[in-house]
Amino acid sequence: MNARRWTAGLLASVAAVALVGCTSQGREKTCTTTSDGIIECAPDQRSAPPKLAGELLTGGSYDVNEARGQVVVVNFWGSWCAPCRAEADDLEATYQATKGSGVSFLGINVQDQRDKAKAFEEGRVTYPSLFDPASKLALALDIPPNTVPATVVLDREGRIASVIRAAVKQEGLQPIVERIAAEKPASG
Repeated sequence: MNARRWTAGLLASVAAVALVGCTSQGREKTCTTTSDGIIECAPDQRSAPPKLAGELLTGGSYDVNEARGQVVVVNFWGSWCAPCRAEADDLEATYQATKGSGVSFLGINVQDQRDKAKAFEEGRVTYPSLFDPASKLALALDIPPNTVPATVVLDREGRIASVIRAAVKQEGLQPIVERIAAEKPASG
């Protein structure tokens, strides 16, 4: 188990570099990785907003840019993923507890068949999910499909504030979401 945590920590560190390894006015952007492998980026160290748009699992379309001004919690999942099933109730509980403070949730289903994905969500979560069977959105954010579940928290400007490359529990996720939701906008 220690080797698994070390490997997860190493992968999280590599992902932090990949996600926010840009430079800004000659300074490298850096983020910190907590002891449990959560990547957190200070507001002045966050990279440009990712492009997340596509077809919803239930039909229609979604573009994360439409949620600008809200904190968006993006969870990558698959119906075939046991840890994804284990975290679904915690994600929904965190969504219900934080949606009143300008927080929205978005699932992104990867490597799945639509019927199986819809059956997985039914009765579990009330927020929308994009259908991404080819995992293009996950790969664009450096989330390999074999590392789901993964959760990315975007700040109100759409920038990546936190990355969690493991199943989440409400008691761990909700404080992160609430802290990011309480941040003052850069313009204000």
